[in-house]
Amino acid sequence: MGRWEPNARGRLEQAALELYVERGYEQTPVAEIAKRAGLTERTFFRHFADKREVLFGGSARLEEVCAVAVAAAPGTATPMEAAAAALDAAAGLFEERGDPVRLRQGVIDANAELRERELTKLASLSDALAEALRGRDVDDLTARLTAETAVGVLKVAFGRWIDGPGERTLRQLLAECVDALGAAVAHAAR
Repeated sequence: MGRWEPNARGRLEQAALELYVERGYEQTPVAEIAKRAGLTERTFFRHFADKREVLFGGSARLEEVCAVAVAAAPGTATPMEAAAAALDAAAGLFEERGDPVRLRQGVIDANAELRERELTKLASLSDALAEALRGRDVDDLTARLTAETAVGVLKVAFGRWIDGPGERTLRQLLAECVDALGAAVAHAAR
């Protein structure tokens, strides 16, 4: 493929994931990713700051989708219901990508540097959720607690989805986690 062909970013993401799975993240230089994608290293760096970021390129989109879902939640929704709407929207993004999401997570789980980067991206998602909740006139403390809780729910449900037998959707697992959290909070309040 020539470098003028469309979807350079997508080709780089696919090439990187393939190479990370085949060789391991640390053993894969940017030059090999670019070569596999039929592009130059310069093109790689036009799209990604470093070889870690190629795995996290969708983070901004995830934040945007979640913030829009919070804003679009009914006016009567509680902060957690609005956050649950965001999680449902996030699940749609992950589910539509399917196997590449699972492969990507395997690469991340195998590398401490990538796990650290993932935590940074999740913190950014929490900030975006809190900001969206504040946009619904939720007080700062409630917005921050709800956002952090939602990210925790996402982490648990996502882990169950990745590691599970594939019988349930991420949306189903998220709903189950939200219900379990509600039951735990109700029990603690007694």
